[in-house]
Amino acid sequence: MKLMKMILMSKKNIKMRRVQFEYRNDEASSVFIVGDFNSWDPKKHEMKRNNGGTYLKTLMLPHGSYQYKFLVDGKWKNDPLNKATSVNCFRQLNNVIYAH
Repeated sequence: MKLMKMILMSKKNIKMRRVQFEYRNDEASSVFIVGDFNSWDPKKHEMKRNNGGTYLKTLMLPHGSYQYKFLVDGKWKNDPLNKATSVNCFRQLNNVIYAH
């Protein structure tokens, strides 16, 4: 019982950070943001397209660093606006975002 109470209390003290992701592509029909913040779930965070052809998604993330990619019409794409990268277990590059 004490362990459960401590876990619940610690979750309340986590400070969340607002992180906005942006992907520019006039021709894409669907764009998802996928990363370790959503267990690499390719359908969890669909991005919304604005009138200018830019896809946007704002997430609230706990402080930390996260690897991610965009899934654009079913194809993995790196973030051209973010030069921070890390090599993943498949020896390909993921982008890295820092929520702080």
